Amino acid sequence: MNKLTSVRKDMDHSPKNKRYSSRLRLWHWLNALVITGSLLTVLINSTILDSKNASPLIISALANKQVNVNNNQARAVAHDLADKVWEWHTYFGFALAALFLFRLGLEFFQLAERKLSHSIAKAYRQFFIIKQQRELAGHEFWVKTIYAAFYLVLFISVITGFDLAFEDDFPALRKFHFLKEIHELNMYLILVFILVHLAGVFLAERTTKDKGIISDMINGGKQS
Repeated sequence: MNKLTSVRKDMDHSPKNKRYSSRLRLWHWLNALVITGSLLTVLINSTILDSKNASPLIISALANKQVNVNNNQARAVAHDLADKVWEWHTYFGFALAALFLFRLGLEFFQLAERKLSHSIAKAYRQFFIIKQQRELAGHEFWVKTIYAAFYLVLFISVITGFDLAFEDDFPALRKFHFLKEIHELNMYLILVFILVHLAGVFLAERTTKDKGIISDMINGGKQS
Protein backbone atom coordinates (compact mmCIF):
# COMPACT_ATOMS: atom_id res chain seq x y z
CA MET A 1 0.00 0.00 0.00
CA ASN A 2 2.85 2.39 0.86
CA LYS A 3 4.49 1.71 -2.49
CA LEU A 4 1.24 2.46 -4.32
CA THR A 5 0.86 5.72 -2.39
CA SER A 6 4.46 6.67 -3.17
CA VAL A 7 3.98 5.95 -6.86
CA ARG A 8 0.77 8.01 -6.95
CA LYS A 9 2.55 10.95 -5.31
CA ASP A 10 5.38 10.70 -7.82
CA MET A 11 2.87 10.68 -10.66
CA ASP A 12 1.07 13.72 -9.24
CA HIS A 13 4.35 15.64 -9.23
CA SER A 14 5.47 14.42 -12.64
CA PRO A 15 6.27 17.19 -15.15
CA LYS A 16 3.85 15.53 -17.56
CA ASN A 17 1.00 16.24 -15.10
CA LYS A 18 1.87 19.92 -14.85
CA ARG A 19 -0.61 22.35 -16.37
CA TYR A 20 2.24 24.56 -17.62
CA SER A 21 5.66 23.17 -18.53
CA SER A 22 8.79 24.67 -16.96
CA ARG A 23 9.92 25.91 -20.38
CA LEU A 24 6.63 27.71 -21.00
CA ARG A 25 6.73 29.29 -17.55
CA LEU A 26 10.31 30.44 -18.11
CA TRP A 27 9.31 31.95 -21.45
CA HIS A 28 6.25 33.65 -19.92
CA TRP A 29 8.14 35.48 -17.16
CA LEU A 30 11.17 36.37 -19.29
CA ASN A 31 8.84 37.64 -22.01
CA ALA A 32 6.98 39.74 -19.43
CA LEU A 33 10.24 41.28 -18.20
CA VAL A 34 11.51 42.03 -21.71
CA ILE A 35 8.24 43.60 -22.86
CA THR A 36 8.07 45.66 -19.66
CA GLY A 37 11.62 46.89 -20.20
CA SER A 38 10.91 47.72 -23.82
CA LEU A 39 7.77 49.68 -22.96
CA LEU A 40 9.61 51.55 -20.20
CA THR A 41 12.22 52.79 -22.67
CA VAL A 42 9.42 54.16 -24.86
CA LEU A 43 7.81 55.79 -21.82
CA ILE A 44 11.08 57.40 -20.70
CA ASN A 45 11.85 58.81 -24.14
CA SER A 46 8.33 60.10 -24.67
CA THR A 47 8.16 61.84 -21.29
CA ILE A 48 11.34 62.49 -19.28
CA LEU A 49 13.72 62.71 -22.25
CA ASP A 50 11.35 64.41 -24.65
CA SER A 51 13.27 67.50 -25.80
CA LYS A 52 10.49 69.88 -24.76
CA ASN A 53 10.52 68.47 -21.24
CA ALA A 54 14.21 67.68 -20.87
CA SER A 55 15.74 70.90 -22.24
CA PRO A 56 14.52 73.21 -19.45
CA LEU A 57 15.64 70.66 -16.83
CA ILE A 58 19.09 70.38 -18.39
CA ILE A 59 19.48 74.17 -18.61
CA SER A 60 18.37 74.56 -14.99
CA ALA A 61 20.60 71.75 -13.69
CA LEU A 62 23.69 73.11 -15.48
CA ALA A 63 22.94 76.65 -14.36
CA ASN A 64 23.09 75.45 -10.76
CA LYS A 65 26.60 74.23 -11.55
CA GLN A 66 27.52 77.63 -13.00
CA VAL A 67 27.40 76.26 -16.55
CA ASN A 68 25.35 78.18 -19.08
CA VAL A 69 23.98 76.49 -22.22
CA ASN A 70 21.40 77.62 -24.72
CA ASN A 71 18.24 75.78 -25.70
CA ASN A 72 19.79 74.17 -28.80
CA GLN A 73 22.67 72.77 -26.77
CA ALA A 74 20.28 71.43 -24.15
CA ARG A 75 18.15 69.80 -26.84
CA ALA A 76 21.30 68.15 -28.26
CA VAL A 77 22.11 66.70 -24.85
CA ALA A 78 18.53 65.42 -24.47
CA HIS A 79 18.72 63.88 -27.92
CA ASP A 80 21.96 62.05 -27.06
CA LEU A 81 20.46 60.73 -23.84
CA ALA A 82 17.38 59.55 -25.74
CA ASP A 83 19.62 57.75 -28.24
CA LYS A 84 21.20 55.81 -25.35
CA VAL A 85 17.76 54.77 -24.15
CA TRP A 86 16.81 53.73 -27.69
CA GLU A 87 19.90 51.49 -27.67
CA TRP A 88 18.42 49.67 -24.70
CA HIS A 89 15.13 49.47 -26.57
CA THR A 90 17.01 47.74 -29.40
CA TYR A 91 18.61 45.28 -26.98
CA PHE A 92 15.20 44.45 -25.54
CA GLY A 93 14.01 43.95 -29.12
CA PHE A 94 16.75 41.42 -29.81
CA ALA A 95 15.85 39.61 -26.58
CA LEU A 96 12.19 39.60 -27.64
CA ALA A 97 13.16 38.09 -30.99
CA ALA A 98 15.13 35.33 -29.26
CA LEU A 99 12.21 34.59 -26.93
CA PHE A 100 9.80 34.50 -29.86
CA LEU A 101 11.97 31.89 -31.59
CA PHE A 102 12.10 29.95 -28.32
CA ARG A 103 8.29 30.01 -28.08
CA LEU A 104 8.01 28.93 -31.71
CA GLY A 105 10.31 26.00 -30.93
CA LEU A 106 8.11 25.03 -27.99
CA GLU A 107 5.07 24.96 -30.25
CA PHE A 108 6.77 22.55 -32.63
CA PHE A 109 8.55 20.25 -30.19
CA GLN A 110 6.47 20.06 -27.01
CA LEU A 111 3.80 17.42 -26.39
CA ALA A 112 0.84 17.61 -28.75
CA GLU A 113 -1.72 18.25 -26.01
CA ARG A 114 0.25 21.29 -24.85
CA LYS A 115 0.49 22.95 -28.24
CA LEU A 116 -1.52 26.12 -28.71
CA SER A 117 -2.71 24.97 -32.13
CA HIS A 118 -3.95 21.72 -30.59
CA SER A 119 -5.84 23.60 -27.84
CA ILE A 120 -7.51 25.91 -30.35
CA ALA A 121 -8.49 23.05 -32.67
CA LYS A 122 -9.84 21.01 -29.76
CA ALA A 123 -11.90 23.90 -28.38
CA TYR A 124 -13.17 24.78 -31.87
CA ARG A 125 -14.32 21.22 -32.46
CA GLN A 126 -15.98 21.07 -29.04
CA PHE A 127 -17.78 24.39 -29.49
CA PHE A 128 -18.74 24.47 -33.16
CA ILE A 129 -19.00 20.79 -34.15
CA ILE A 130 -19.74 18.56 -31.14
CA LYS A 131 -21.58 21.41 -29.38
CA GLN A 132 -21.12 19.99 -25.90
CA GLN A 133 -19.99 21.98 -22.86
CA ARG A 134 -20.14 24.98 -25.16
CA GLU A 135 -19.61 27.61 -22.46
CA LEU A 136 -16.31 26.09 -21.35
CA ALA A 137 -15.22 25.28 -24.90
CA GLY A 138 -16.15 28.76 -26.15
CA HIS A 139 -14.16 30.40 -23.37
CA GLU A 140 -11.15 28.21 -24.12
CA PHE A 141 -11.40 28.87 -27.84
CA TRP A 142 -11.52 32.65 -27.61
CA VAL A 143 -8.83 32.88 -24.93
CA LYS A 144 -6.42 30.74 -26.95
CA THR A 145 -7.30 32.63 -30.13
CA ILE A 146 -6.40 35.90 -28.42
CA TYR A 147 -3.07 34.36 -27.42
CA ALA A 148 -2.48 33.35 -31.03
CA ALA A 149 -3.25 36.92 -32.13
CA PHE A 150 -0.78 38.19 -29.51
CA TYR A 151 1.94 35.94 -30.94
CA LEU A 152 1.19 37.35 -34.38
CA VAL A 153 1.58 40.89 -33.01
CA LEU A 154 4.89 39.87 -31.43
CA PHE A 155 6.06 38.47 -34.75
CA ILE A 156 5.20 41.70 -36.57
CA SER A 157 6.92 43.73 -33.83
CA VAL A 158 10.08 41.64 -34.20
CA ILE A 159 10.15 41.96 -38.00
CA THR A 160 9.47 45.70 -38.06
CA GLY A 161 11.89 46.19 -35.17
CA PHE A 162 14.69 44.52 -37.12
CA ASP A 163 13.99 46.86 -40.02
CA LEU A 164 14.34 49.91 -37.75
CA ALA A 165 17.40 48.52 -36.00
CA PHE A 166 19.36 47.91 -39.21
CA GLU A 167 18.15 50.71 -41.47
CA ASP A 168 21.36 52.70 -40.79
CA ASP A 169 23.46 49.73 -41.92
CA PHE A 170 21.27 48.94 -44.89
CA PRO A 171 19.93 52.17 -46.46
CA ALA A 172 17.58 50.17 -48.69
CA LEU A 173 15.48 49.42 -45.62
CA ARG A 174 14.62 53.11 -45.28
CA LYS A 175 12.25 52.72 -48.22
CA PHE A 176 9.91 50.84 -45.92
CA HIS A 177 9.21 53.88 -43.74
CA PHE A 178 5.66 52.67 -43.12
CA LEU A 179 7.08 49.85 -40.99
CA LYS A 180 7.85 52.37 -38.26
CA GLU A 181 4.17 53.26 -38.06
CA ILE A 182 3.26 49.58 -37.90
CA HIS A 183 5.85 49.04 -35.15
CA GLU A 184 4.37 51.89 -33.13
CA LEU A 185 0.82 50.62 -33.69
CA ASN A 186 1.88 47.19 -32.47
CA MET A 187 3.10 48.75 -29.25
CA TYR A 188 -0.44 49.92 -28.53
CA LEU A 189 -1.85 46.50 -29.43
CA ILE A 190 0.58 44.90 -26.98
CA LEU A 191 -0.54 47.38 -24.30
CA VAL A 192 -4.17 46.45 -24.99
CA PHE A 193 -3.35 42.75 -24.70
CA ILE A 194 -1.52 43.32 -21.40
CA LEU A 195 -4.52 45.15 -19.96
CA VAL A 196 -6.93 42.46 -21.18
CA HIS A 197 -4.62 39.73 -19.88
CA LEU A 198 -4.31 41.32 -16.43
CA ALA A 199 -8.08 41.86 -16.26
CA GLY A 200 -8.65 38.23 -17.25
CA VAL A 201 -6.22 36.97 -14.62
CA PHE A 202 -7.86 39.19 -11.98
CA LEU A 203 -11.31 37.84 -12.83
CA ALA A 204 -10.04 34.26 -12.95
CA GLU A 205 -8.53 34.62 -9.48
CA ARG A 206 -11.95 35.64 -8.18
CA THR A 207 -13.62 32.44 -9.41
CA THR A 208 -13.48 29.07 -7.72
CA LYS A 209 -12.78 27.15 -10.91
CA ASP A 210 -9.75 29.10 -12.16
CA LYS A 211 -8.47 30.36 -8.82
CA GLY A 212 -4.70 30.04 -8.45
CA ILE A 213 -3.81 30.72 -12.08
CA ILE A 214 -0.90 32.97 -11.04
CA SER A 215 0.61 30.35 -8.74
CA ASP A 216 0.10 27.77 -11.49
CA MET A 217 2.22 29.90 -13.82
CA ILE A 218 4.95 29.87 -11.14
CA ASN A 219 4.90 26.26 -9.96
CA GLY A 220 3.24 24.66 -12.98
CA GLY A 221 -0.03 23.61 -11.35
CA LYS A 222 -1.70 20.29 -11.99
CA GLN A 223 -2.98 19.15 -15.36
CA SER A 224 -6.74 19.56 -15.45
